[in-house]
Amino acid sequence: MEAQLPDLEAGKRFYGELFGWDFEEGYGGSVWARLGGEPVAALERKTDGRMPTVWTVYFATPDAQTLGRRIVAAGGQLVVAPYPVGDLGRAALAADPEGAVFGLWQARRHPGFGRRHEPGTFAWAELYTRDTTGANTFYGGLFHHALFAPGAEPDFGRADVTDVFPAEMPPHVLTHFRVTDLDDALATVRRLGGRVQAPPFETSYGRVAVVTDNQGASFALLRR
Repeated sequence: MEAQLPDLEAGKRFYGELFGWDFEEGYGGSVWARLGGEPVAALERKTDGRMPTVWTVYFATPDAQTLGRRIVAAGGQLVVAPYPVGDLGRAALAADPEGAVFGLWQARRHPGFGRRHEPGTFAWAELYTRDTTGANTFYGGLFHHALFAPGAEPDFGRADVTDVFPAEMPPHVLTHFRVTDLDDALATVRRLGGRVQAPPFETSYGRVAVVTDNQGASFALLRR
């Protein structure tokens, strides 16, 4: 999971105060966010101003090349073909048939999250789509299990995009971070220069608010 940001120092100040993260230099000029000494996210400098300022969720795979071919065969596309990230692993960017972008990560030395489902860490990824049936087929077929089934590991779900966003919002995957107190977290977002995109609402997986950071990257805060 990583954020593409124009200003890494501003990103470190924002997320460090909001989630209590510490940072260290990562691969290729990126920075790794840590909580309690464990990796929880990465911040990367956006080198092309035409690209969006976003958070991207990466799905783990033992073979990014093969999964990329299956994504294309299932009606999706490879936005960035698999490429090596030093000796850490291989990464790729893909899009589903509706255009929602997600990443692929084939781990070598860097396995991914060290902590999740705790305050200040990744808690959930929600796919906002206009075709929930098609999403079930596409993602369930790719990852060989019912991603959206009751009782599944609580990491990923999907909803109609118009449940939360205006009708013109394109389909997308929204990263959720867990917080202890949602109202306090929203106050911190505002104080740090971010804004509230969707005020708190109830979901089957907790109370959620959608926000943007002080550079425009959207993410969600989740109180379970």
